[in-house]
Order: sequence, then C-alpha cells, then structure tokens
Amino acid sequence: MHYDAIILGAGGAGLLAAATAGQAGARVLLIDHAEKAGKKILISGGGRCNFTNLHTTAQCYLSENPHFAKSALSRYTQFDFIELVERYGIAWHEKTLGQLFCDGSARQIVAMLIEECRKGGVNISLSASIGEIGHSDGRFRVVGATAQNLVIATGGPSIPKMGATGIAYEIAKRFGLEVIEPRPALVPLTLGKEDRLFRELSGVSCQAEARVGEVAFEEAALFTHKGLSGPAILQISSYWRPGEPVSLNLIRDAESELRNAKRNTPRMYLKAALAEHLPKRLAESLSARIGFAQELGNIPDKELDAAAQTLTALTFYPTGTEGFAKAEVTAGGISTAELSSKTMETKRVPGLFVIGEAVDVTGWLGGYNFQWAWSSGVAAGQTIAARS
Repeated sequence: MHYDAIILGAGGAGLLAAATAGQAGARVLLIDHAEKAGKKILISGGGRCNFTNLHTTAQCYLSENPHFAKSALSRYTQFDFIELVERYGIAWHEKTLGQLFCDGSARQIVAMLIEECRKGGVNISLSASIGEIGHSDGRFRVVGATAQNLVIATGGPSIPKMGATGIAYEIAKRFGLEVIEPRPALVPLTLGKEDRLFRELSGVSCQAEARVGEVAFEEAALFTHKGLSGPAILQISSYWRPGEPVSLNLIRDAESELRNAKRNTPRMYLKAALAEHLPKRLAESLSARIGFAQELGNIPDKELDAAAQTLTALTFYPTGTEGFAKAEVTAGGISTAELSSKTMETKRVPGLFVIGEAVDVTGWLGGYNFQWAWSSGVAAGQTIAARS
C-alpha cells in the first residue's frame, strides 16, 4: 500500500494532521497501537475535554526555544478550532481563565475528529504494532505500507496506564534527532519528612500564589498525603527543578490584614484571624507553626509582620514529583532545533515530521496543550497536502 503520508499516533495532533492532509487530497494512513482513537482526549477535563484556551499565545508554553510555537499557533488559532467545534454543533462553555470545555462529553471531540478524517478518506488502523520503520529512496516503510512522509504524533510517556510510551524518542534517535530529556509536567509535587507537619491537611485546598523563582501562578493549591497538588502546583511543577524551593503566598497583603485584625479585634487569637481567610484546618496548622499563644493585641507589630512573611512565602523543598504516572503532559522531547517551526518537518530528514506532545513544547494547564496539538497537526497536514 502506497500513501502520501503515514501518521503514527491517533491522538489529537495525529487526528487533525490526518484530517487536514486527507481533506486536501493526500492519501493518509493513521496508525495507533491503542484500540481506540483519542484515548487521552476522552479522559481530559473530567471527561468533558478542555479543548482549548481563549488566551492562547506562545508565552503560555515552555521550550528550549520559547519562540518556536509562535508560527503554528498564529496560523491555526484557538478561534479556528472553536469554529470547527461549532460547525459540528458541539455546545461548549468557558469554565475559568479562558478554559473551554464541552457541555456534554469529550467523546464529541473525538467523534468530530474521526468524522473529519472520514471526510478526508483517511485509513485509520488501530491496535496496530508499528514494528521496524524503514527509510530508503525517499520513502518510509511502516507495517507493510510506504509513504514519502512520516509523522511522529505518538505523544510522550505521561499517563502510561493509557498506553503512553516514549516511542517518539526511540524513533527520533533512529533518525539521529536530538531529544531534550523528557520529564513529568503538570504533576503533583512530593514533600519529605521535614514537611510532614502538613500531612494532617490532606484534602485541604485554598487559593494561593505558587512560585518558583520568578514564575508564579495564582490558583487553587491542594495539600495531599504525599505533598502538594492542585492547579497552582501543577502549573508551577513544569518550571520546578530538583533542589529548588517552592513558595506559597496564602494571604495576599497578609501584613496589613494581620495589623488590621490586631487593631480592630485585639482580643482575637491568630488562629481565628487566619480562619477568616483560610480553611479552618489550615489556619490551625499554620497558627501552631507560627506559635503565638497570646491575643493579637499583645503581639508586637514586628513579630506580627514576621508571621505575615511566613504566610506570604511559605516555603517547601519538594523531594520530587509523582512521576509520569500522574503527569498530565511531558515536558522536553524532540528538540525544536531539529524542526521547521512553520512546517514541523525535520531539517535532517526530508519528509519526517514531529507534532504535538512529542515535541519540546509544553503548554500551561487549561487547554493549551490541546491547542498546540491542533496547531502543530494542521501545520504538518497542510505541508503534506501541498506536496501531494
């Protein structure tokens, strides 16, 4: 069987790349080892698929080359994907911070992408083992088929229980491509024994600003029996490196809040003052850590200000992360230095493309990684179609 393109991976990027190329006249074979297409899409967003973000820009992505994502994102935007969703009559809503979800089910997004592939005459082969990849005379050979273009859209190793693997990096090395060390991203952080004071807070969450160096995100933070999680922590985890501290600002303007409490309710204890801003269990634990046993009116301002500093920069030294098993995405991957930012084609091997999570481009939490899948997939699909 001879095709214009063989696409490895029927996730978001692979499906849209196949549909784009197929509808423009290319003959496309889409291969995946899973029994269903779009398995990660189906579980995303609690089953409702956070399919894009209204605020998508290249600044919302991590990469060794922070400019790499600009081209693809600007040529196929979040509004282009929204238009596709609306064309299929899929109802959606904005949850928070520009995050868009289906009103119904993530299955609608997968069904839409499969239908787009059907319109393009794409041959989808599931439960298929890729095996050895051959390359000679300008053509690629996979599972008995040949094509002048091969697209790596197999994602990264995050969420292995869904069948995720690091096969993209094995293929990259087969063709001599550089791989930036993959690591778990958008993942809970683990804490050591010195921070187990907070173990009794498992299940407690609050709004907080999480910070690593100069990078900060303000969303919910969650204390777990292993460490820290919640949107703010998942966001910051992508920037965290072993040995670095993570700080939480739990009460904005804590110094003025505590001074006002001392002035207005001098007989109040710190625990009660904190409970006006934080969950009761967290307020009790922090009060015990700070150690004031007297009423606020009897605490010198200098000591109260020191307590406020603790509340605005509660610092932890994570021992690690919960790994790829709990990571929503993979940071690192096939180096952008190997790729054209316009076409997603490799510079060393004509006809070889890399898209989606397999690339060293990682988005923030909240639909950004799906948008990268759509944008990079379309970039590759359009290039393949133009050659067919």
